[in-house]
Amino acid sequence: MGTLRRSWSVGVAMGPLSSNRFSVVGVSGSPSATSKSRRLLEVVLATLGESGASTTLIDLAALPAEALLGRRASADVQQALASVASAEVVAVSTPVYRATYSGLLKVFCDLFAPGALGGKVAIPIATGGGPAHALCVDHGLRPLLASVGGVVVAAGIYGTDAEFADGVPNASLAGLVRMAAAEALALAEGLRAARGVMSSSTMER
Repeated sequence: MGTLRRSWSVGVAMGPLSSNRFSVVGVSGSPSATSKSRRLLEVVLATLGESGASTTLIDLAALPAEALLGRRASADVQQALASVASAEVVAVSTPVYRATYSGLLKVFCDLFAPGALGGKVAIPIATGGGPAHALCVDHGLRPLLASVGGVVVAAGIYGTDAEFADGVPNASLAGLVRMAAAEALALAEGLRAARGVMSSSTMER
């Protein structure tokens, strides 16, 4: 199937963040395979992959439109939803359209069951032409991810056109990626530990 793709390493210097292996899914909400938002998502996945995480990229633009709109069933869309459901960390990226996230991302999230991201860490990622739309992360993506139960990192990522050179994030943007990745792994470790404590407590009863 062509909609789920392994992320690839990029030339951004990132140190190891954690020795634990986490499952990470990235969701690209851009209709373009060459967009800056998708590129930034790939950098985030590569950064998390360097920590030993298992990473998968879901390209929403490659999924059947009728299925995303809920008009027919699709094995590709069901697999994409299942991948999100099985992940411990979900990174979501979008270009900014009309001051908010893309309609492609919206229709995919509309397919989530209530609490679909419960117990999962979510990383919001957005790109825009300039700094004016940076609040899309806090006013759009963060509420969207929290509404389905995601534990959203404080270090959301927003990149502008000027922060890319030949498709590569500059040092400042790369620093935001490292910060968000480190926070996501720390939160995921905490949530995993909490699940272990709850499981042990249940077994002792």
